[in-house]
Amino acid sequence: MADSIATSDAPSSSFQSTPPSRIICRVCQKQFSQYTCPRCNTRYCSLHCYKSHSLRCTESFMRENVVDELQQLRPDDETKQKMLDILKRFHSEEEMDDMDEDDSTLSEETIHKVLSGWQISFDDLSAEEKKRFQRAVASGELSKLIEPWEPWWFRPSARTICLSREGTPLVQPLAKQETNASVLDDPETDQLNDIPPGPESPLLPVSKLSTNEPSPLLALHLLDIIYSYCFALRLYNGDWQSDPTGSAMVVLSMSSVLGQGGQPETVSEALSHCLQQTCSPAFRHMGGLQFGLGLVDDVVTLLLLSGSALICLLCDLRCLIQASERELKSKKSQKSKRVEIKSKLKLAERKIYFIMCWVHEQPGDAWTSLAAIVKAEKASAMEFTGNRNKTPRMEKKMEAGVKALIEEV
Repeated sequence: MADSIATSDAPSSSFQSTPPSRIICRVCQKQFSQYTCPRCNTRYCSLHCYKSHSLRCTESFMRENVVDELQQLRPDDETKQKMLDILKRFHSEEEMDDMDEDDSTLSEETIHKVLSGWQISFDDLSAEEKKRFQRAVASGELSKLIEPWEPWWFRPSARTICLSREGTPLVQPLAKQETNASVLDDPETDQLNDIPPGPESPLLPVSKLSTNEPSPLLALHLLDIIYSYCFALRLYNGDWQSDPTGSAMVVLSMSSVLGQGGQPETVSEALSHCLQQTCSPAFRHMGGLQFGLGLVDDVVTLLLLSGSALICLLCDLRCLIQASERELKSKKSQKSKRVEIKSKLKLAERKIYFIMCWVHEQPGDAWTSLAAIVKAEKASAMEFTGNRNKTPRMEKKMEAGVKALIEEV
């Protein structure tokens, strides 16, 4: 009897005598608690109760945990660090937006893995987490977490590209086992590695590739190809290796020379086709006419870098096409469709190599003159469109297929 009275009068002593596994959650008072808050020692049963027991406590604890985990990461865990940072920021934003919801963006198990420094893939997510992740991708929310890519043609090292008389790089990269680790960590070395390398083997003379004289319109074809390359790289944030086939299809769709066998006869015709494609329903989400005019600036920048930079560009584009061909071989798709695409890619690869050899034989001042003409063409386009308020009407005309939007100089 005395024991029962003592129990009712001293709940705290009774609480302490209860086995830890049978303690009721101090938040919802419904379930047995399984966890203890490391900051305030509050007992809780689930992630939802943990988040709701003290906002200031949970935010502080999460922040300290992440800092500790990041400090413990080794320098060679760069991929794990990036994944942890992206998922943590994404979860924090969703947590603030959905604080009143019962479900979290990430499950308790997934959050524990992330905070422990584990690398999480899409397959590790639950069905609900995958749905939320896909919604975030579709809404563009995850684009905030992607660092904008800086085109290699804007880097200072792009102005000092030098190739040999045969068109090959003057400096060959060292084998990985022969390269000093301190050299690999050098920022200047990283910038050099961002520049596409030149051809591995000497370029052939144009006379050995064709018995006919090169067409005088090849410079116009080159403009079409440069624009298409810049468009594809900006679309894929500089990483065409992540989807070689998709990148190649974008190039073929954008370029009339590589994708449709087109032969533009004026600078106006070459640029107008590219701008029309940029403003088409398939690609106008990139920014429409204003984005297209920015790509024209990319073309001018590359022309002013000299022929060596153009050869590196064409070599990189050729590697893109070749990677797409290899990827198609490994994929199982409809045979007739695969044969048709492979035929287009093979023809595009030949054209790219021919123009690369032709560029190698041209004098350096030829590109300065061509750049001046392209700049004048862009000025005509800007004058034609007028102020920015007229841009939407201009894009509608392009979508309808109206040509000669840029008056020929």
